[in-house]
Amino acid sequence: MITFNKPYLTGKEAHYMYQAVSSGKISGNGMFTKKCQQYFSDNFGFKHCLMTTSCTDALEMAAILCDIKEGDEVIVPSYTFVSSALAFVREGAKIIFADSYSDNPNLDADKLESLITERTKVIVPVHYAGVACDMDRIMEIANKYDLFVVEDAAQAVDSYYKGKPLGSIGHFGCFSFHETKNIISGEGGLLVINDERFARRAEIIWEKGTNRSEFFRGEVNKYGWVDTGSSFLPSEIISAFLYAQLENLNDIQKQRKGIWNQYQKGLIDLAAEGHIELPELPDYATNNAHMFYLVCSSLEERTQLIEYLKKHNIQAVFHYLSLHKSRYYSEKYEGEELTFADKYADRLVRLPLFYELTPEQVNFIISKITEFYKK
Repeated sequence: MITFNKPYLTGKEAHYMYQAVSSGKISGNGMFTKKCQQYFSDNFGFKHCLMTTSCTDALEMAAILCDIKEGDEVIVPSYTFVSSALAFVREGAKIIFADSYSDNPNLDADKLESLITERTKVIVPVHYAGVACDMDRIMEIANKYDLFVVEDAAQAVDSYYKGKPLGSIGHFGCFSFHETKNIISGEGGLLVINDERFARRAEIIWEKGTNRSEFFRGEVNKYGWVDTGSSFLPSEIISAFLYAQLENLNDIQKQRKGIWNQYQKGLIDLAAEGHIELPELPDYATNNAHMFYLVCSSLEERTQLIEYLKKHNIQAVFHYLSLHKSRYYSEKYEGEELTFADKYADRLVRLPLFYELTPEQVNFIISKITEFYKK
């Protein structure tokens, strides 16, 4: 079976984890936490970085920092993972779901302004598949209405918008290192704080509402409970694992992009013939090869394609269901039909993409997809 995903190990993860354990400091905010945070600052120019136990935690920290109150409205694309909305729901927000573009699963920035009311407080652009949203337009609207922007960059490590790293443009950026991502630590995340106003408070929230970090830096003579917060800080073992991945980021990205390009080249004729749609890359965005997907013409066709590939030992999967139609939120939803979010929910197929996927395996997958449509 060609699995959908296979976590890649560089060979140094266990070595660094052993170092972390041997150091006697394994609870977090030690050597490897600082190394990972420094890596992102040095390589992507992020102003302030805080490792978290997940991207969900990073989003929850951002929601606290945005000072969400009961009844505040937060605009989130419907075609995304539940965490993009849930982090704000936990603080009492009402979610206003946005539709996708017709040719791109990202939030349709041209329809964004029509969703804003006097209660709107935050916009959450999700860079689906690591492809940038139209951040100039989003930031223009946010500045016009004095709104916060929280970039959900869970899939967008090492991806750019007009030369700017994703996660560095909004007030906050949130990343994931889940085992399905390009760079992994099993579970893990990162909060990027781009607005200096929130740097100190973010660290306090990160440390369970205490000024503990300031104490260890010698900035205060004792520490205590000074704000809200939670246990968002990951252990050193998680950061040690991640650091081995970060050291190999360029190699991992080169390999993934090669696989992505092989899929694109091999399936372009099927797209030209109108059988499928392939990913659209706007001229302002780069491709970090987080995933390769295709879009079928109907839900029935997608179901048949996935089953056909499964019969040939290929694990292809669909992705999100539209959040506005979820069992949890559908009774609360008061907006219009979100045609294109539903389109991707019903018709998008993700193909296997991982470091150790061979060119022969990719060609085999391409051949079976072609065979399905030629029949």
